[in-house]
Amino acid sequence: MKIRNSILKLSFAVLFIFGALSASAQHTFGVSGGMGASTIRLYPKYETKMVLGGTNFGLSWRYYSLPRFVGAVGLDLEYMQRGFSYGYAYSSSLDENGMEVRDYAFYTRRLNSIMLPMVWQPHVYLANHHLRLYLEAAFTISYNFGGDYEYENTGETGPYEWRLERDNRWNYGLAGGGGFALLFGRYELGVRARYYFGYADVLRNLNKYYDNATDGPENPFISTPLRSPLDNINLSITLAYRFNKDGFDEWFYKPRRRDRRTKEFKFSQSGDMQ
Repeated sequence: MKIRNSILKLSFAVLFIFGALSASAQHTFGVSGGMGASTIRLYPKYETKMVLGGTNFGLSWRYYSLPRFVGAVGLDLEYMQRGFSYGYAYSSSLDENGMEVRDYAFYTRRLNSIMLPMVWQPHVYLANHHLRLYLEAAFTISYNFGGDYEYENTGETGPYEWRLERDNRWNYGLAGGGGFALLFGRYELGVRARYYFGYADVLRNLNKYYDNATDGPENPFISTPLRSPLDNINLSITLAYRFNKDGFDEWFYKPRRRDRRTKEFKFSQSGDMQ
């Protein structure tokens, strides 16, 4: 609870700072959409694999300051499909060298997330301000909901039932990536790749939840792992609109230097100043 309250306070503080920024720089508002893949980092280590094909789309706002400040800040609001596959059972055989080979049957769980990345974006401009190359670093907060599960070997499937004592709906983490944007007029079209690294667990660990034996088929774990953060990698197409009419020209505006006033002195032949 203390961690959640701290995260919420930090979020409101960041929103206040962003809202207080000057309107004279470059503000953009955009949309994005794409596909991604996700996985889970379990500890102790279990057999897992990536879940492919999750869609993502969202809204973004960026504040681009003057070039001498190098970088942009912004907020994204994204809907993401995430998930993981866990090898809950296996059969064994021996290869030609007598080594054990395991063939796993996987349990796959999919879930939905509302993600709020708070972004810092260093960037450079090329081609006379028609191309922007950038990197990104972000702190993320997410809320998880919905989803379903499926067993590979039996085909059993169903909606996943979220339970407060077993599941963490709130997560946080870091994200990083990069991309480019083509700038034409007041519009920007680009491509972005971003990796989301989770810190909070999606499952409450065995020190907090130990009723796995009485759960239904939605829970495949005999005992809940100690750690279970989710990771995502997304590739998105972005389209943004810049609100500043003056564009980049105002960044290079230099006030006209005022001419120094000169005073003319006249001297007489006698040396007196008039």
